[in-house]
Amino acid sequence: MSSTKKLPIIATNIRKHRTEKGISQDKLSKLANVSFNTITKIEAGDTPNPTIDTVKKIAEALEMNIDSLMKE
Repeated sequence: MSSTKKLPIIATNIRKHRTEKGISQDKLSKLANVSFNTITKIEAGDTPNPTIDTVKKIAEALEMNIDSLMKE
């Protein structure tokens, strides 16, 4: 089995913006008021289509708009 699965763009963007801001997954989960497990699953690509409510909370925690997390 190949370990090079292509991550959904939202997973890539959340990880990119989170690390640029120096925020851990744990800290993001607290800032966004979503579970740590949710953050890790989204970033790992295990939840390729998170709910709009979750995406909105993450975007607000990262101080960005939802569109920025969805764009390639």
